[in-house]
Amino acid sequence: MTLQALSEHFNRPDLTEHLRRFLHGQENPHSEIPPDEIPLRQCPVVNSRSRIRVFPSAVATFYAPSDNSGVGGMRRERIRAVSSWYHGPGRYDCVFVGTDPSQEGMRGLHAARVRLLFSFRHKDITYPCALVEWFEVVDNEPDDCTGMWIVEPEFGADATPNTSVIHLDSILRLAHLIPVYGEDPLPADFDPATNLSHGGRKT
Repeated sequence: MTLQALSEHFNRPDLTEHLRRFLHGQENPHSEIPPDEIPLRQCPVVNSRSRIRVFPSAVATFYAPSDNSGVGGMRRERIRAVSSWYHGPGRYDCVFVGTDPSQEGMRGLHAARVRLLFSFRHKDITYPCALVEWFEVVDNEPDDCTGMWIVEPEFGADATPNTSVIHLDSILRLAHLIPVYGEDPLPADFDPATNLSHGGRKT
């Protein structure tokens, strides 16, 4: 599938821009300017006819010594991004993305929802990637009652989800987000398949 066909199929007209900003970050790993603030004209050009391979899942292998999950605490988890799961609604898993290795715990991570898993080649280098929608933390500290961090979907100035293309190597593991429970009953038309589109999540 070409980049243009992929953008049209998944209704992601900004995918080419995300790829260009991603490549700028790969080629300038020590840049202190966030990728979304780089002028697009300074980013590498991507041919709209570039071939893209799409995958329904990826496997994360990580070290978790607190889990009794094998020799030395090694674990493997499958991350999925599919438009239909068992003939039902789509499944787009949430993950932890390493964003600041100098910080410990959640302060060095961001929660994100994987919308697309794919790979492409640029200058003879194959990049395994994910298109993600970001969550942002609500406070600077975990919740006093539960000890968990509260996150909510991050939106841009145009009220659309804040999305990026990231390298698969930056994904650490799956993230399980649960609601922030209130006292009001859920509406009768509540759809659990779309509940991550709203604010108030803990991780």
